Amino acid sequence: MPGWAVALDVRIDGIDGDVADNIRHYLDGLDPEQLSRARVEGETQRLAREAMRVYGYYAPDIQLRLDDQDPPRHIDLTIAAGPRVTIERLSFTLNGDARDDPPFQDAIDDFSLAVGDPLVHAPYDRLRARLANLALERGYFDWRFTDRRLEVRPFAESARLYLALDSGPRYRFGDVTLSGSHIEHQRLRNMLTFTPGAPYLAGELAHYNQQLGQTGWFGSISVRPRLIEGEPLFLDTALADDANGWWGELDASSVQADTPNVQMAAVDAAAAVARRGPPEVPIDVTLTPADRHQFEVGVGYATDVGPRLRFSWEQPWINRYGHGLDHDLFLSAPEQRFAGVYNMPLDDPLRDSYRFQYGFRHRDNQDTRSLEATVEGGRRWEFENRWVQTIYVRTTFEDFTQGGDDEQVVILYPGISWSRTRTRNPTFPTWGDRQRLSFEISDGLWGSGADFLRMTGETQWIRMFGDNIRLVGGIGIGAIETDDFDKIPPSLRFFAGGDRSIRGYAYESLSPRNEEDRLTGGQQLFTASAELQRRVTGDWWGAAFIDTGDAFDAWGPDDLNTGAGLGVRWISPVGPIRFDIAHPFDDEDNAWRIHFAIGPEF
Repeated sequence: MPGWAVALDVRIDGIDGDVADNIRHYLDGLDPEQLSRARVEGETQRLAREAMRVYGYYAPDIQLRLDDQDPPRHIDLTIAAGPRVTIERLSFTLNGDARDDPPFQDAIDDFSLAVGDPLVHAPYDRLRARLANLALERGYFDWRFTDRRLEVRPFAESARLYLALDSGPRYRFGDVTLSGSHIEHQRLRNMLTFTPGAPYLAGELAHYNQQLGQTGWFGSISVRPRLIEGEPLFLDTALADDANGWWGELDASSVQADTPNVQMAAVDAAAAVARRGPPEVPIDVTLTPADRHQFEVGVGYATDVGPRLRFSWEQPWINRYGHGLDHDLFLSAPEQRFAGVYNMPLDDPLRDSYRFQYGFRHRDNQDTRSLEATVEGGRRWEFENRWVQTIYVRTTFEDFTQGGDDEQVVILYPGISWSRTRTRNPTFPTWGDRQRLSFEISDGLWGSGADFLRMTGETQWIRMFGDNIRLVGGIGIGAIETDDFDKIPPSLRFFAGGDRSIRGYAYESLSPRNEEDRLTGGQQLFTASAELQRRVTGDWWGAAFIDTGDAFDAWGPDDLNTGAGLGVRWISPVGPIRFDIAHPFDDEDNAWRIHFAIGPEF
């Protein structure tokens, strides 16, 4: 088309595989409309030879023929590769403190070529970049290559590879300076992922940056080593695209956390500073406060509850100690609730905190009518293995009608729970699992209106097999031990059925029934689900599933309620959209039920 550069159609005979692909790659940018016919021939020869040299072919015989069009559109290359250069000698050495730093020797040990192998340039270039990258990531700011040679002797069909790194001393973390923070500085220092005086590691700065970001206290965060005024070590993201050469973006494969790109001019400055002082790097942390009031509105739909509206008002910080307050309003046809959480972080804000909650809820679904008010106080710990332990005390007033029976109850009960959620790619997880186990106890000894011991547990998991098969499964259990089940409010009884329980059955429609055939809720719960998904094309997936379970009054029901069906998944920009058609095998009144929901499995 006029004004468009038209790429040459290149056909290659005599060689194939990576070498042929590399020639095509080199020729992709050749625009025959901008060059004379003779120039096209010359550039084709030059680029093809360059593309072959990186694979060790230094003396190919290249014959080419252009078509008769003007400008040419097709080119035929007939190539006799000729002899291939092989490696005669490898000499890789380390000097300075890096000589005793294992990642450097590991990088050399991982070099993929050996003496006698055909020469390929890429592994040598990668090793050079990796050593330079390691030096910057691990605090060797005086590093330099004292020898960096790739000697090729085409006439002898041999090559010698030399690489010598002098790392100099390893720098250590210096003092940390905080500026711009509205949060008490000691609280932020308690979150440091490194200790001043410890060996420098760029990944620790990235980790600390991430930790600060997870608090929600800050609108912007900058964690940088101070090397010399006006010469930052890390390249701003906006400038990264303009960086050229292997030094513009370095492979961070050996770092435990993602690290920024590195600006080489800053390294030179760092070396100059190092020669004038001790090998320490002060760390500057620059912060700006997050908005004190944040609002969010969400609109959705699910067949369980129909249209739903959510409005949240979040205050990520309300004082210099980082206390936060969240309010949440949820509206749907069967349920309306308003809740709030006051979060009081302790010395380790991300892992240790007190939480005080309140909530009001109204439910009108099936045979359940309930008005509930709850207040709760608890302590939350997150451990290194990512398990979260919560100990809490909750008091609830509930005025309810269940299965035609009216009751009011005030219960006070402590509880403990353990939970963990792990995912990769949270929007549409390719791997993940979630576990939760909780115990709650209520007794008249401390003035509670009902005596019970309640246990719940669930596990869900997601696994991928290749790029196109996804398996989702889960099991849920629950049990209440009590001598007066009539006093147990609906919020603590068990019901099954619905989009996230047993598909094919209406939302919370499965539980024991009384003599009037009204739902009463169960003392026990068991559910299990398995779903196999297969990519159809792009972001569209097909699904086949089977769900089973029930809520009941005694373990070992004669028949579990089972539903199975087929579904479609679309990975939309706002998250997965799920559409299922399920057949309930134990419901004579309904042959099929449609389920529709938006959002990931967990």
